[in-house]
Amino acid sequence: MIGATGKMKQYANILEKPLSKGKQEVSFTAFAFLFSELVQYNQTRVDNIAELERRLEDAGYAVGAQVLELLCHRDKGNRRETRLLGILSFMHSTVWKVLFGKASDFHVADSLEKGTEHDDEYMISEQELLVNRFISIPKDMGTFNCGAFVAGIVRGVLDGAGFPAVVTAHFVPVDGQQRPRTTILIKFAQEEFRMIKFNDLKSKKPV
Repeated sequence: MIGATGKMKQYANILEKPLSKGKQEVSFTAFAFLFSELVQYNQTRVDNIAELERRLEDAGYAVGAQVLELLCHRDKGNRRETRLLGILSFMHSTVWKVLFGKASDFHVADSLEKGTEHDDEYMISEQELLVNRFISIPKDMGTFNCGAFVAGIVRGVLDGAGFPAVVTAHFVPVDGQQRPRTTILIKFAQEEFRMIKFNDLKSKKPV
């Protein structure tokens, strides 16, 4: 502002300005409208449910890649997680809070847990995943899950951090609940998983 005085700092170059966190919340109504338009737009360009979920996952992947870049630059001084549990914790806490306004609910949705049958599987669960909260699925669309968009975000973050994985969204029935919870299943390839675990062991400092 011309003639302004006080603590306002002047920057000769716009690139020198700090990256502001900006407004922390987006209107739920606005998001619901935009996401609904995204689903309907892609629905008119596919022939089956699997293809629709793949397109939503691809859209989410682009978001995840950008979210990782933003958070690493703004909150972590351009440092990235290099350990498996570190990136998973970063995902279900920091990333979840930035995207959905809160960390995964430990009491309702189990949050982050390791697969019981396979060592290379991890799950993030939500009782009321935001993208499924306002979507009504027609019966002819079967098990279509808008959580594919969030699965894409998770895959984008993991891939960008150097932890490639197959990420899928699934509905899981809950006793006493009319609506199922959504589980984001993260599965690392066996070879990649062995390499990740090996690097984790190497990075541990001796006590």
